[in-house]
Amino acid sequence: MAKPQEKTASRAVRPIAPPPLSQHLRELASRPHAWAVIARNLIPVVGIYGFGWSAALAVFNYWFDGLTALAAIVAALIPRALRDTQPKSAGAISAAANLVRGVVTWIFLVGIVGLPYWIVLIPLHDLLLGNELRRQLAQSPALWFTFGALGAGHFWKAFQSGYDAMPDKELKQRVRWDVYLLVLRALAMFIMAAHGLAFILVPLMALLLSYFEIWPERALGAVFGDPARLYEYDPENPASSRRRH
Repeated sequence: MAKPQEKTASRAVRPIAPPPLSQHLRELASRPHAWAVIARNLIPVVGIYGFGWSAALAVFNYWFDGLTALAAIVAALIPRALRDTQPKSAGAISAAANLVRGVVTWIFLVGIVGLPYWIVLIPLHDLLLGNELRRQLAQSPALWFTFGALGAGHFWKAFQSGYDAMPDKELKQRVRWDVYLLVLRALAMFIMAAHGLAFILVPLMALLLSYFEIWPERALGAVFGDPARLYEYDPENPASSRRRH
């Protein structure tokens, strides 16, 4: 009886090829909202090539935006994780001790889950760690405020998402949906930079982020299989691990 179940589960993780370009174009023609998304994401492209905006700053914005969104999701999950893993025999733990545990756990998980964002610093070293970007950030308090507001917005959104109260199945589905999209963003940046496409990374990222926003289920399906069943993968279950190969 286990084999049919494994076959059914394997369909959930089998990559799903996106539809042809013609179908995407037909859908775009019937969805005015999609054009607004594309136009918004193309603003940095127009700024760089039309008004001399800094390419390094635009790339840093993509990197920082993705990393802080990921860090915010992890932070929103920490209270539930601490509550679920705290042994009942431990008794009451002070708020200060819980805070320290939470911060240490958060730093560790951001380091692990955010690994694609740390790795992308290697091929994009000149852009993201260069003198031009450091000089712009050092000389502009407005940029500090802008990026601070961006990060704060991600944390606000994550803590308002209701992760703490979701049933386990819904939580797995929602968190994996959100996190996988952010990881795909970092992997895309790495692939582009590693293949010498850093000079056109901003327009490529604009199109990619538009696709992720308009058709997130297709982006996830192309890599992780059925996007409606992301919750099924269990790393502790050998059968679940095997069906990904």
